[in-house]
Amino acid sequence: MNTDLDKLHPYPFEKLTALKLGITPPTELTHIPLSIGEPKHPSPHFVTEALTASLAMLSAYPLTKGTPEFRQAVSNWLTTRFHLQTLDPETQVLPVNGTREALFAFAQAVIDRPAVSSSNDVFILSPNPFYQIYEGAALLSGAKPYFLNCLENTHFLPDFDSVPSEVWEQCQLIYICTPGNPTGAVLDITTLQKLIGLADQYDFVIASDECYSEIYGNEDNPPPGLLEACEKMQRRDYRRCVVFHSLSKRSNLPGLRSGFVAGDAEILKSFLRYRTYHGSAMPVTTQLASIAAWNDEEHVKDNRDKYRQKFQIFQQILGEVLPLKMPDAGFYLWANILPANKGNEENFARELFAQQNVTVLPGSYLGRSANGINPGHNYVRMALVAPLEECREAAERIKQFVLSSE
Repeated sequence: MNTDLDKLHPYPFEKLTALKLGITPPTELTHIPLSIGEPKHPSPHFVTEALTASLAMLSAYPLTKGTPEFRQAVSNWLTTRFHLQTLDPETQVLPVNGTREALFAFAQAVIDRPAVSSSNDVFILSPNPFYQIYEGAALLSGAKPYFLNCLENTHFLPDFDSVPSEVWEQCQLIYICTPGNPTGAVLDITTLQKLIGLADQYDFVIASDECYSEIYGNEDNPPPGLLEACEKMQRRDYRRCVVFHSLSKRSNLPGLRSGFVAGDAEILKSFLRYRTYHGSAMPVTTQLASIAAWNDEEHVKDNRDKYRQKFQIFQQILGEVLPLKMPDAGFYLWANILPANKGNEENFARELFAQQNVTVLPGSYLGRSANGINPGHNYVRMALVAPLEECREAAERIKQFVLSSE
């Protein structure tokens, strides 16, 4: 067996299951899970209709490169959403089966194995706390994760200035997540362009996970993206830059497993070759349903309205007892629980479940100790994915728990 598998940490939800083991919450209270970022809003009806209308295509093998129609729909959406002058659907777009598999596979394709086998470390940089796939991808590519702490004093964003030059010199790939999971923090255009400059200087690739980009509060100020930063530099080959998007959060379609990567044509050419052998082609039926989703914005606006209402409810109810900071974007609350005087984040999550049958995720499960700090310590992540009234009930129960003397 691949001994690098032994380096993988238990997944956060494995740790959460162990934390709750043996606890029996009040049976009169319905369980409300705020732990996992699985959208619960209804899927768009026209997407399911497009899916069922194309079932005859199940008899055809899909191409790893995807259909021209899918890639064109994605190109159209990207050029409109991020104000791009041009994006070639033939060479600068590939379908993927959700961002999760693509983010993992990307490192396997990008990392230079001979460099890994040399005496020097090869680094993959990542925000901390982070989506756990980044670390797993690094470890199984043979590279070494290097974590950039995202703290309150840096507005929960990575501090690229703090990275030593010798680390940049050994970096082959950096994962960024904007808007961030779990913090909801957004990298601005200036910072993205600065990172592009560092990529040119030190010869590494930027993988920008932007799967939360369509969930934001201000309709007049959507989060910028990496390709948009390139466009403002007139860098239309998107050299060293690849973005990852999906329909899971944007369109409430986590079960469709549909997304795309876009950017540097040379990198995508190699990634396509990897994916051809990997056997990760998107079914044609999924592509046809996805086209319907990418071509429509009304359901996405409706989605944002629902999240906006839920954030307002949490702020009104829970903001009275905890210092909640509304995220720049995304659907997570990254809540500092220290003022609640309920112990650390694990104790807070365990006792909240025991007393109120509400599940939240301890922030330390999403982080690693770096420079002597786990940035998730004393934080919990709350995913506001449940229906509106269920979220209201959750906020009331958490408030009651914080105010309780138990």
